[in-house]
Amino acid sequence: MLAVTILGNNSAIPAYGRHPTSQIVTTSDDLIMFDCGEGSQIQIMNFKIKRSRINHIFISHLHGDHYFGLIGLLSSLALLGRIQPLSVYGPAPLKEIIELQFQISNTSLPFQFTFHAIEEAGLLLDAKNYTVECFPTKHRIECWGFLVREKKQPRKINMDKLAPYDIDTALFPSLQKGEDYVAADGTVIKNDLLTDANTKAKSYAFCADTVYDEELVPIIKDVDMIYHETTYPAVLAEKATERHHSTSKQAATIALLANNSRLLIGHFSAKFEDIGQFEREAQEVFAATEIAREGTTYLV
Repeated sequence: MLAVTILGNNSAIPAYGRHPTSQIVTTSDDLIMFDCGEGSQIQIMNFKIKRSRINHIFISHLHGDHYFGLIGLLSSLALLGRIQPLSVYGPAPLKEIIELQFQISNTSLPFQFTFHAIEEAGLLLDAKNYTVECFPTKHRIECWGFLVREKKQPRKINMDKLAPYDIDTALFPSLQKGEDYVAADGTVIKNDLLTDANTKAKSYAFCADTVYDEELVPIIKDVDMIYHETTYPAVLAEKATERHHSTSKQAATIALLANNSRLLIGHFSAKFEDIGQFEREAQEVFAATEIAREGTTYLV
């Protein structure tokens, strides 16, 4: 299973009931968090997210609207008596920020806390059923996007298909790997005559803050669902470039070029109460676009 719950979809300033960036990704193993803007733990409570299942937090960059909620969340987890390990991944200076906060407040965490500094693109996490990779985006400061990929599941043994053959159950693991069955007389039975394909492994990309950048296309090519920022409407393309952000149509163009199945848009400027215009503009370029609405869970 792979699903994304939106906690915050606004940019730097909370406005019109919208909150700074934060998302929860649900996997079959656990919950992971992408960014932790101000108010994230309130949104976790509002949307009944199980805090105890959040085992990995990824921070894209050190602009406050993407990490100011982190210290509060870590403190709350400590006060609630969390004991299971927790890992945070982010730009190297974040480690010093966290340590300074807890040093000044004389706070110690009752659980194992591990900080992983992101220094280069590549694999960050290899869990049982999924992986998380990082890739750089072009913003005003060091910034990282994240790509979640489910691991391919073994093929399913179809007992009805196996009925005509006397196949030892000890061979089931090899059949699940896709290997053909070779009978005692040398007859080869093709694997697809004995097994069924499992559910297709899904993928999700969180593209973080970025100027329009076609270098992202090969990185997120054919990913099932992506999130891409749309701080400004199309008419403010020049301003978006100056501030290293993207517009609605630029985000949609990236999704189109990358052959993505679905696009979520967010990180809306606080100047705009009506965010419907962002969705309408993006859909003109890429029809399968949706606003990343707070409190909504999107199945990948």
